[in-house]
Amino acid sequence: MKLIRFGLAGQEKPGLQLEDTRIDVSEFGEDYTEDFFENDGLNRLESWLETNQETCPIVPNDTRLGPPVKRPSKLVCVGLNYAMHAKESGMEVPKEPVLFFKSTTAIVGPNDNLIIPKNSTKTDWEAELAIVIGKKASYVEKADALDYVAGYVLHNDYSEREFQIERGGQWVKGKSCDTFAPLGPFIATKDEIQDANNLNLWLKLNGETMQNSSTSDFVFNIETVVSYISQFMTLLPGDIISTGTPFGVGLGLTPQRYLKPGDVVELGIEGLGSSKQHVKAWQ
Repeated sequence: MKLIRFGLAGQEKPGLQLEDTRIDVSEFGEDYTEDFFENDGLNRLESWLETNQETCPIVPNDTRLGPPVKRPSKLVCVGLNYAMHAKESGMEVPKEPVLFFKSTTAIVGPNDNLIIPKNSTKTDWEAELAIVIGKKASYVEKADALDYVAGYVLHNDYSEREFQIERGGQWVKGKSCDTFAPLGPFIATKDEIQDANNLNLWLKLNGETMQNSSTSDFVFNIETVVSYISQFMTLLPGDIISTGTPFGVGLGLTPQRYLKPGDVVELGIEGLGSSKQHVKAWQ
Protein backbone atom coordinates (compact mmCIF):
# COMPACT_ATOMS: atom_id res chain seq x y z
CA MET A 1 0.00 0.00 0.00
CA LYS A 2 0.93 3.62 -0.47
CA LEU A 3 -0.34 5.77 2.38
CA ILE A 4 -1.13 9.45 1.86
CA ARG A 5 -2.64 12.20 3.97
CA PHE A 6 -4.41 15.01 2.18
CA GLY A 7 -6.17 18.30 2.82
CA LEU A 8 -5.40 21.65 4.40
CA ALA A 9 -2.44 21.85 6.77
CA GLY A 10 -3.51 20.61 10.18
CA GLN A 11 -6.74 19.14 8.79
CA GLU A 12 -5.37 16.23 6.76
CA LYS A 13 -7.33 13.03 6.24
CA PRO A 14 -5.93 9.54 5.57
CA GLY A 15 -5.94 8.13 2.06
CA LEU A 16 -4.21 5.78 -0.32
CA GLN A 17 -2.35 6.28 -3.57
CA LEU A 18 -3.47 3.69 -6.10
CA GLU A 19 -2.00 3.16 -9.55
CA ASP A 20 -3.58 6.20 -11.18
CA THR A 21 -5.82 7.69 -8.52
CA ARG A 22 -6.05 8.59 -4.84
CA ILE A 23 -8.82 7.51 -2.49
CA ASP A 24 -10.10 8.79 0.84
CA VAL A 25 -10.09 6.12 3.59
CA SER A 26 -11.46 8.35 6.36
CA GLU A 27 -14.30 5.88 6.93
CA PHE A 28 -11.72 3.40 8.24
CA GLY A 29 -11.78 5.65 11.28
CA GLU A 30 -8.08 6.11 11.99
CA ASP A 31 -5.31 8.46 10.93
CA TYR A 32 -1.74 7.27 10.36
CA THR A 33 -0.49 7.79 13.91
CA GLU A 34 1.66 5.94 16.41
CA ASP A 35 -1.44 4.06 17.60
CA PHE A 36 -2.33 3.05 14.03
CA PHE A 37 1.06 1.43 13.40
CA GLU A 38 1.33 -0.04 16.90
CA ASN A 39 -2.05 -1.76 16.68
CA ASP A 40 -1.54 -3.61 13.39
CA GLY A 41 -3.16 -0.78 11.45
CA LEU A 42 -1.63 -1.73 8.11
CA ASN A 43 -3.09 -5.22 8.13
CA ARG A 44 -6.43 -4.03 9.47
CA LEU A 45 -6.65 -1.36 6.79
CA GLU A 46 -5.81 -3.89 4.09
CA SER A 47 -8.60 -6.16 5.31
CA TRP A 48 -11.06 -3.27 5.50
CA LEU A 49 -10.27 -2.32 1.89
CA GLU A 50 -11.35 -5.76 0.64
CA THR A 51 -14.99 -4.82 1.24
CA ASN A 52 -14.87 -1.01 1.30
CA GLN A 53 -12.45 0.18 -1.38
CA GLU A 54 -15.10 0.55 -4.09
CA THR A 55 -17.07 3.03 -1.99
CA CYS A 56 -14.11 5.18 -0.98
CA PRO A 57 -14.35 8.74 -2.36
CA ILE A 58 -11.84 9.81 -5.02
CA VAL A 59 -9.38 12.51 -3.95
CA PRO A 60 -8.92 15.12 -6.70
CA ASN A 61 -5.39 15.24 -8.11
CA ASP A 62 -5.02 18.92 -7.27
CA THR A 63 -5.66 18.34 -3.55
CA ARG A 64 -2.75 19.25 -1.27
CA LEU A 65 -0.81 16.33 0.17
CA GLY A 66 0.30 16.56 3.78
CA PRO A 67 2.99 14.58 5.62
CA PRO A 68 1.97 10.91 5.22
CA VAL A 69 2.44 10.16 8.93
CA LYS A 70 0.81 12.24 11.69
CA ARG A 71 3.00 13.66 14.47
CA PRO A 72 5.77 11.06 14.79
CA SER A 73 7.37 11.11 18.22
CA LYS A 74 10.77 11.77 16.64
CA LEU A 75 12.69 12.26 13.43
CA VAL A 76 16.17 10.75 13.76
CA CYS A 77 18.75 11.44 11.06
CA VAL A 78 21.96 9.70 10.05
CA GLY A 79 24.73 12.02 8.91
CA LEU A 80 27.52 11.34 6.42
CA ASN A 81 26.04 8.01 5.39
CA TYR A 82 27.37 8.13 1.81
CA ALA A 83 31.15 8.05 1.39
CA MET A 84 31.18 10.62 -1.42
CA HIS A 85 29.08 13.05 0.62
CA ALA A 86 31.48 12.75 3.56
CA LYS A 87 34.33 13.54 1.19
CA GLU A 88 32.63 16.61 -0.31
CA SER A 89 31.85 17.83 3.22
CA GLY A 90 35.53 17.57 4.15
CA MET A 91 34.83 14.94 6.82
CA GLU A 92 36.05 11.38 7.37
CA VAL A 93 33.78 8.46 6.61
CA PRO A 94 32.36 7.63 10.07
CA LYS A 95 33.21 4.40 11.85
CA GLU A 96 29.77 4.39 13.48
CA PRO A 97 26.57 6.09 12.34
CA VAL A 98 26.45 9.82 13.09
CA LEU A 99 23.09 10.61 14.68
CA PHE A 100 21.19 13.85 15.15
CA PHE A 101 17.60 14.90 15.63
CA LYS A 102 15.44 17.07 13.44
CA SER A 103 12.54 18.79 15.18
CA THR A 104 9.17 17.34 14.24
CA THR A 105 7.91 20.93 13.84
CA ALA A 106 9.99 21.02 10.64
CA ILE A 107 7.73 18.38 9.03
CA VAL A 108 5.51 19.56 6.16
CA GLY A 109 3.85 18.11 3.09
CA PRO A 110 5.89 17.03 0.08
CA ASN A 111 4.99 19.99 -2.11
CA ASP A 112 4.70 22.70 0.52
CA ASN A 113 6.91 25.76 0.17
CA LEU A 114 10.43 25.79 1.58
CA ILE A 115 10.81 28.91 3.71
CA ILE A 116 14.36 30.23 4.01
CA PRO A 117 14.76 31.00 7.74
CA LYS A 118 15.22 34.46 9.16
CA ASN A 119 18.91 35.49 8.96
CA SER A 120 19.79 32.48 6.79
CA THR A 121 22.47 32.73 4.12
CA LYS A 122 23.28 29.03 3.57
CA THR A 123 20.12 26.96 3.19
CA ASP A 124 20.98 23.69 1.44
CA TRP A 125 19.18 20.66 -0.02
CA GLU A 126 19.56 16.93 0.79
CA ALA A 127 17.52 14.19 -0.91
CA GLU A 128 17.12 11.24 1.46
CA LEU A 129 15.44 7.89 1.91
CA ALA A 130 13.57 7.75 5.22
CA ILE A 131 12.38 4.70 7.14
CA VAL A 132 9.03 4.53 8.93
CA ILE A 133 9.11 2.36 12.06
CA GLY A 134 6.24 -0.12 12.36
CA LYS A 135 6.53 -1.37 15.95
CA LYS A 136 8.31 -0.52 19.17
CA ALA A 137 12.02 -1.18 18.73
CA SER A 138 14.59 -1.45 21.51
CA TYR A 139 17.90 -3.35 21.37
CA VAL A 140 17.03 -4.85 18.00
CA GLU A 141 19.42 -7.31 16.40
CA LYS A 142 20.57 -6.45 12.89
CA ALA A 143 19.16 -9.73 11.54
CA ASP A 144 15.72 -8.79 12.83
CA ALA A 145 15.78 -5.08 11.95
CA LEU A 146 13.53 -5.21 8.89
CA ASP A 147 10.77 -6.76 11.02
CA TYR A 148 10.46 -3.34 12.68
CA VAL A 149 10.10 -1.38 9.43
CA ALA A 150 6.61 -0.40 8.27
CA GLY A 151 7.74 1.29 5.07
CA TYR A 152 9.73 4.04 3.39
CA VAL A 153 9.21 7.67 2.45
CA LEU A 154 10.98 10.42 0.49
CA HIS A 155 12.52 13.19 2.64
CA ASN A 156 14.36 16.41 1.82
CA ASP A 157 16.63 17.06 4.81
CA TYR A 158 17.00 20.81 4.33
CA SER A 159 19.94 22.23 6.26
CA GLU A 160 21.11 25.73 7.12
CA ARG A 161 24.89 25.26 6.97
CA GLU A 162 25.88 28.36 8.92
CA PHE A 163 23.53 27.43 11.76
CA GLN A 164 24.67 23.80 11.55
CA ILE A 165 28.45 24.13 11.23
CA GLU A 166 29.67 27.64 11.94
CA ARG A 167 27.77 28.51 15.10
CA GLY A 168 29.01 25.78 17.40
CA GLY A 169 27.18 23.04 19.24
CA GLN A 170 25.24 20.23 17.67
CA TRP A 171 23.78 20.06 14.16
CA VAL A 172 20.14 20.12 15.24
CA LYS A 173 19.69 23.90 15.04
CA GLY A 174 20.71 23.90 11.38
CA LYS A 175 18.26 21.11 10.63
CA SER A 176 15.07 22.00 12.46
CA CYS A 177 13.77 25.23 10.97
CA ASP A 178 10.11 25.32 9.93
CA THR A 179 9.48 23.58 6.56
CA PHE A 180 12.90 21.84 6.66
CA ALA A 181 11.42 18.31 6.53
CA PRO A 182 9.02 17.77 3.62
CA LEU A 183 7.90 14.13 3.68
CA GLY A 184 6.13 12.20 0.94
CA PRO A 185 4.21 12.07 -1.35
CA PHE A 186 3.40 8.71 0.27
CA ILE A 187 4.66 6.02 2.59
CA ALA A 188 5.28 2.86 0.59
CA THR A 189 4.80 -0.17 2.80
CA LYS A 190 7.72 -2.54 3.01
CA ASP A 191 6.24 -5.02 0.54
CA GLU A 192 6.19 -2.30 -2.15
CA ILE A 193 9.99 -1.91 -2.14
CA GLN A 194 12.09 -4.86 -3.27
CA ASP A 195 15.42 -3.66 -1.86
CA ALA A 196 15.64 -0.37 0.00
CA ASN A 197 19.43 -0.71 0.00
CA ASN A 198 19.51 -0.38 -3.79
CA LEU A 199 17.28 2.52 -4.89
CA ASN A 200 18.09 5.40 -7.21
CA LEU A 201 17.58 8.86 -5.72
CA TRP A 202 17.92 12.26 -7.38
CA LEU A 203 17.44 15.97 -6.86
CA LYS A 204 17.16 18.87 -9.30
CA LEU A 205 17.53 22.59 -8.64
CA ASN A 206 15.74 24.75 -11.20
CA GLY A 207 15.82 21.78 -13.57
CA GLU A 208 19.56 21.10 -13.14
CA THR A 209 20.49 17.71 -11.71
CA MET A 210 22.45 18.19 -8.49
CA GLN A 211 22.17 14.73 -6.91
CA ASN A 212 21.90 11.39 -8.70
CA SER A 213 23.01 8.35 -6.76
CA SER A 214 21.87 5.08 -5.21
CA THR A 215 21.30 3.81 -1.69
CA SER A 216 23.69 1.01 -2.64
CA ASP A 217 26.37 3.57 -1.70
CA PHE A 218 25.25 3.60 1.94
CA VAL A 219 28.05 3.44 4.49
CA PHE A 220 25.53 1.85 6.89
CA ASN A 221 22.55 0.03 5.38
CA ILE A 222 18.93 -0.01 6.54
CA GLU A 223 19.34 -3.00 8.84
CA THR A 224 22.45 -1.54 10.48
CA VAL A 225 20.87 1.86 11.02
CA VAL A 226 17.67 0.54 12.63
CA SER A 227 19.57 -1.83 14.89
CA TYR A 228 22.17 0.77 15.84
CA ILE A 229 19.73 3.52 16.77
CA SER A 230 17.67 1.07 18.85
CA GLN A 231 20.72 0.48 21.08
CA PHE A 232 20.49 4.09 22.31
CA MET A 233 16.78 4.90 22.31
CA THR A 234 13.41 3.25 21.93
CA LEU A 235 11.94 3.76 18.49
CA LEU A 236 8.17 4.06 18.52
CA PRO A 237 5.71 3.13 15.77
CA GLY A 238 5.50 5.93 13.22
CA ASP A 239 8.96 7.30 14.05
CA ILE A 240 11.03 8.42 11.08
CA ILE A 241 14.69 7.60 10.45
CA SER A 242 16.31 9.56 7.62
CA THR A 243 19.28 7.71 6.22
CA GLY A 244 21.55 10.48 4.89
CA THR A 245 22.15 12.15 1.56
CA PRO A 246 24.49 11.40 -1.36
CA PHE A 247 27.02 13.82 -2.86
CA GLY A 248 25.84 16.90 -4.72
CA VAL A 249 24.73 19.26 -1.95
CA GLY A 250 25.41 23.00 -2.16
CA LEU A 251 27.98 22.81 0.64
CA GLY A 252 30.20 20.56 -1.47
CA LEU A 253 30.21 22.66 -4.66
CA THR A 254 33.01 24.99 -5.74
CA PRO A 255 31.95 27.70 -5.28
CA GLN A 256 29.33 26.73 -2.74
CA ARG A 257 25.74 27.28 -3.83
CA TYR A 258 22.73 27.86 -1.63
CA LEU A 259 19.01 28.33 -2.09
CA LYS A 260 17.42 31.69 -2.79
CA PRO A 261 13.81 32.86 -3.14
CA GLY A 262 12.34 31.80 -6.47
CA ASP A 263 14.31 28.55 -6.71
CA VAL A 264 12.47 25.28 -7.32
CA VAL A 265 13.71 22.01 -5.83
CA GLU A 266 12.49 18.67 -7.22
CA LEU A 267 13.53 15.29 -5.89
CA GLY A 268 12.55 11.65 -6.01
CA ILE A 269 13.40 8.08 -5.12
CA GLU A 270 12.72 4.96 -7.14
CA GLY A 271 9.39 3.52 -5.96
CA LEU A 272 8.67 6.43 -3.61
CA GLY A 273 7.51 9.11 -6.01
CA SER A 274 8.72 12.69 -6.22
CA SER A 275 8.14 16.04 -4.55
CA LYS A 276 8.65 19.69 -5.40
CA GLN A 277 9.29 22.68 -3.15
CA HIS A 278 9.17 26.32 -4.19
CA VAL A 279 11.63 28.43 -2.21
CA LYS A 280 10.25 31.49 -0.44
CA ALA A 281 11.82 34.11 1.82
CA TRP A 282 10.85 34.28 5.50
CA GLN A 283 8.67 37.25 6.35
